[in-house]
Amino acid sequence: GSRNVKMAADLGELLVPYMPTIRVPRSGDRVFKSECAFSFESPEFEGGIYVCMNTFLGFGREHVERHYRKTGQCVYMHLKRHIREKATGASGGTLPKIRNVRLFLDLETSAELNNDDFEYEDEAKLVIFPHHFEIPLPNIEELPALVTIACDAVLTAKSPYRKQDPDSWEEELQVSKHAHNLTQLENGVNIPPSGWKCTKCELRENLWLNLTDGSVLCGKRFFDGCGGNGHALEHYKETSYPLAVKLGTITPDGADVYSFDEDEAVLDPHLAKHLAHFGIDMLQMQVTENGVTSNDKKPRISEWEVIQESGLKLKPIYGSGYTGIQNLGNSCYLSTVMQVIFSIPEFQRAYVGNLQRIYDFSPLDPTQDFNTQMAKLGQGLLSGQCSKPLMKSELIEQVMKEEYKPQQQGISPRMFKALVSRGHPEFSSNRQQDAQEFFLHLINLVERNSNGSENPSDVFRFMVEERIQCCQSRKVRYMERIDYLMQLPVPVEAASNKDELIACELKRREAEVARRPPPALIHAKVPFSACLQAFGEPENVDDFWSSALQAKSAGVKTSRFASFPEYLAVQIKKFTFGLDWVPKKLEDVSIDMPDLLDITHLRATISSTILPSTTKIVSPSLTFCWFSRDHLMNHFMEPPEIDESAVMQLAEMGFPLEACRKAVYYTGNMGAEIAFNWIIAHMEEPDFAEPLVIPGFGEASSFGVQNAVINKQPPEEIVAIITSMGFARTQAIQALKATNNNLERALDWIFTHPDSEEESEAMSEVADTEINTISNATAEAETAGPRVKDGPGRYELFAFISHMGTSTMCGHYVCHIKKEGRWVIYNDHKVCASERLPKDLGYMYFYHRIPS
Repeated sequence: GSRNVKMAADLGELLVPYMPTIRVPRSGDRVFKSECAFSFESPEFEGGIYVCMNTFLGFGREHVERHYRKTGQCVYMHLKRHIREKATGASGGTLPKIRNVRLFLDLETSAELNNDDFEYEDEAKLVIFPHHFEIPLPNIEELPALVTIACDAVLTAKSPYRKQDPDSWEEELQVSKHAHNLTQLENGVNIPPSGWKCTKCELRENLWLNLTDGSVLCGKRFFDGCGGNGHALEHYKETSYPLAVKLGTITPDGADVYSFDEDEAVLDPHLAKHLAHFGIDMLQMQVTENGVTSNDKKPRISEWEVIQESGLKLKPIYGSGYTGIQNLGNSCYLSTVMQVIFSIPEFQRAYVGNLQRIYDFSPLDPTQDFNTQMAKLGQGLLSGQCSKPLMKSELIEQVMKEEYKPQQQGISPRMFKALVSRGHPEFSSNRQQDAQEFFLHLINLVERNSNGSENPSDVFRFMVEERIQCCQSRKVRYMERIDYLMQLPVPVEAASNKDELIACELKRREAEVARRPPPALIHAKVPFSACLQAFGEPENVDDFWSSALQAKSAGVKTSRFASFPEYLAVQIKKFTFGLDWVPKKLEDVSIDMPDLLDITHLRATISSTILPSTTKIVSPSLTFCWFSRDHLMNHFMEPPEIDESAVMQLAEMGFPLEACRKAVYYTGNMGAEIAFNWIIAHMEEPDFAEPLVIPGFGEASSFGVQNAVINKQPPEEIVAIITSMGFARTQAIQALKATNNNLERALDWIFTHPDSEEESEAMSEVADTEINTISNATAEAETAGPRVKDGPGRYELFAFISHMGTSTMCGHYVCHIKKEGRWVIYNDHKVCASERLPKDLGYMYFYHRIPS
């Protein structure tokens, strides 16, 4: 007895210095005990998991030392799960009884292990760093009460991915109190299946349909600046109509419904009826399409089987770069995009290549750090540690030892998904999503988190030049925008097997009338060349603001590539909103996507950029809001108007009239105050009071490239505009030289080169030599700094993502990637060599530039 007492006293004493650091998890704390924050190690791995008793973060054996070094936190709970084959009566031995410690409640048992054949034994102990003193648990008599309570709380804590904060969308939704007796006005409103916009502003996304009066209004602004202008909420405040449904989320299984009154996402059990009131009859339409219930529609070999290469004996591939990703339930849209992203060397370098640096500089909570979780996912996919075949010798050893080492097949993206979808109403739900939308969401996150370091998403970025011609004034306006994705239309009318399709459709109608099963469907074979042609064709723009007419007018828009990216992502626009409101897929479309792609002919020609200063760069991540750009830009396009009242205000201060006119003109008619700054900056110049000379409208002019190349000095009037905004003159000149005298890009350049002021003197000579090569667009793009890479428009296919199912909101995704000269299919956790490549049925294709 006395020895036990002494030992208890020792344990107590051992812990005394650390007591202040041991916390009991509270309701808001997330306890990570099933997965390491930096790797995919779990309690089933040999080293187990160490849970910090202060932050409740989990670490594998490799990573716990780093946390100890960073935080000085000494006390950890070590969790280990042993898996043994059950001893049968024949072999006689009975295994130690499973200690019934309620551990790791959220740890799913491996699906590969049949639970009847294996049993689990979980082991927990406290470990004190740095000397690794171990205290086995449970140990109630000997530990201080606080420590026992803390250990119990950690052992029984629920999964960290359950409902956390009130604005998390993963929580169990409650039925709205307004659902049962919702008033719906008989106002004859009928909602069309597409083409909606907010009735109070021009927004066309994030739109909500009020279920009382059928008004379509925009949602609230999200934390990242996207979203809407909050008109739906305003409308509720005026009317008290409580429920709204988000347009574009309606599927046969439900939709996103929000209650303004209860201020949360809710369930509406009568949604079908409430939607039918406004003519949205999608639930019935979907279930019994064509009067034949969906179970009868399976006679043909479906796209599901072709895309997943079912029925073929596929050979599994293991090792580095061949690791699958487990499906969390409708998470394959994320997995396929991440498999493609981490097959790209620039992303491998940025995250896995910099792994040590990212991990060492990661914040105190690495589960909430984008770069850490990207590096972790990339390392998981590339290390090959979760993708190993069982060797014969291992099997024999396991039988001898009665100790089963589970083979983890693939990695679980739970921690990654929880982080990248935080605050996003669609991706944080457990429903299927659009892979293309997730791809753009990911690029946005990469951009936002690449603080000064290498930004791998540069490889997808390109400039699109949009040329819009006003049908009335015939004036042309050029806009440049940044994009990451080429969207390719599918002109079904150009199908090469039109006759067959018509015959098939007739048979289908006959079968429907006679209530027979429909004939086997045939794919519409649309030539790739027809898609490319449709991409290049001009499209009509209805509500184009013509600065010449100062009114809305009809225009014609053509889009061309102003630069070609290193990697070209192509989305096939297979989805349209059907008349029954569901995003329908042109399901049976087959396109002969080429292995080698040449889009050189889609480059914007130099003649298009005669008015370089009219370009307007619209970037998803960098938008300037502090001066009226359109005002400034259009002003270069139209013959000048000069705000005479501002001129008079300045003249009254005693400045020469001509100087005042120039000041107002060169600062884009933005008022006397900004023009005054220009005057102060230019008073010393010899031509200060000389009359304003305006370059001829519509020709290359002194705004253009030619003069700049001859003079090697940017046009004074553009320099003036930049200096009037408070930048140094040397900086303005350097920026303009680096961007071919393009005002917008020069401003962008200044913002991306904040340290350039000191270097500008040294740089100006270099810039001069570069200006001479501006004859081709490539050099121009390179001098523009890191924003856009450019090169030839010849590409080779290296990956594609395919979607099965009738709409992006349901179904399944897989991807095929060409690695080491062969095609590989990634289907959730299964990775196999491809046998029959379904290259014609993809949804997103990824091409890599062929080095010239």
